[in-house]
Amino acid sequence: MIDLHSHILFGLDDGAGELDISIEMARIAVADGITHMACTPHVQEGIYPNDTRTIRPVLETLQQALLQHDIPLKLMCGAEAHLAWDLPEKLLSGEVPTVNDTRYLLLELPHLIVPQRLYEFVLRLKDAGFVPIIAHPERLAWIERRTDLLHEISVLGCPLQITADSLLGRFGAVAQEQANRLIETGLHLLVASDAHSPRSRAPRMSSAMKLVSSRWGEMAARRLFIEVPQMILADELLPDVRKSDMIRRRHPVSGNRVDKFFTFLRAGH
Repeated sequence: MIDLHSHILFGLDDGAGELDISIEMARIAVADGITHMACTPHVQEGIYPNDTRTIRPVLETLQQALLQHDIPLKLMCGAEAHLAWDLPEKLLSGEVPTVNDTRYLLLELPHLIVPQRLYEFVLRLKDAGFVPIIAHPERLAWIERRTDLLHEISVLGCPLQITADSLLGRFGAVAQEQANRLIETGLHLLVASDAHSPRSRAPRMSSAMKLVSSRWGEMAARRLFIEVPQMILADELLPDVRKSDMIRRRHPVSGNRVDKFFTFLRAGH
C-alpha cells in the first residue's frame, strides 16, 4: 500500500514529537503493508510555519534513521497545505513542497465553514500547473450540505483523499457514512492514513483495504490504496470523470458492479 498523507516527521506539527516516535510509526506502517509514505506536515501560517526548508532536512534525517534500523519504508516529501490565497505563488517558488515533486499537492480545507470561492481557487491552482488532492473531505463538518461542491472540484481532475480510519468508523458514524458515499460516486479517490502517532492515529490501512475489498470489490480496493497513489507519485494525469459517469448510491452495491465501473475509468472513458 501507498500512504500519501502522514504526520510522521518529528517536531514539525501535531504529529510525531521525537525521532523515536517517528521510527516507531515507520515500523507499524511496514508491518501493516505500507511500502511508500508521503510526509505531509501541516503548513498553516501562524500555527505551523513549515516550508520546504524545514521539512526536507527532517525527512532526510528520518530516512537515514530508517536505513540504519533496517526499516524498508520509502519516504517522500510533501505537505498538508492549509487553504491560503497565496498558495499558488508559494508552490511556484518551491516554498511549499508538492507530493514527491509532482504537480499534486495535499490541500486542507477549513473544517467548519465552506470556503468562499473554493472552485475559483482550485482553478487558480490548476492554471498555475498544480492539482490539489482534497484531504479527508468526509470529515468536513459541511460536507453533507455541499457535497456538490466537492464533486465539481473532483470532476476537474482533483482526487479526494479518504482517511482509512473513517471507513472503520473511528471518526464517527457521519464520517463513515460520507466516506462510503464518496466511494460510491465513481469520483477519483484514494485512501491514506493521516497518521499522527503510533497509537490513537497509527499508520495502518490494511483493515480499511480489506473492508473496501469485501464491500466494493478487490479492483476498487487496489485502485484506492495502490493504483491512484502510484499515478500521483508518477505525476500522471488521472482520466477525466464526467458528471454523467458518476454513480451515486445510498446503499451498498455488489463488488462486481463497482469493479466494472473502475474498469470503465481505467479505460479512459
